[in-house]
Amino acid sequence: MNAHTHYLWFNTKQRQEIIDITDQVAEQVERSAVAEGFALVSAMHITASVFVNDHESGLWADILKWLETTVAPWDPKRYRHNETGEDNAAAHLRSLTIGHEVIVPVTGSKLDLGPWQRVFYGEWDGQRKKRVVIKVVGE
Repeated sequence: MNAHTHYLWFNTKQRQEIIDITDQVAEQVERSAVAEGFALVSAMHITASVFVNDHESGLWADILKWLETTVAPWDPKRYRHNETGEDNAAAHLRSLTIGHEVIVPVTGSKLDLGPWQRVFYGEWDGQRKKRVVIKVVGE
């Protein structure tokens, strides 16, 4: 079995941002020399997410609006976690809701995604250095 590990680093411009990382993940699959296996893509921060969905700006706006209005409004007074001096409880809840990692099949040395599927990094408490680990495992 082969394994390949790579870290992507981000320093987002906004507190919340969605970044398409599909091409970077595909590049690491290619570098791994794994023909059949899996690529694990995992946010290494508790206020970020990795997810698979469509690359469409209207959907991104819908996701951000859904997180803000339904899942976890950015209202520091609302959360007990913020009583510790933090103000990012909403980001923690958003990460829990979206999830912090995905596993994508690798078939024929390529990511085996559906026709509209892309891999995204979701930053919910940004404007500082963050990272994602890509681990490709297989034969």
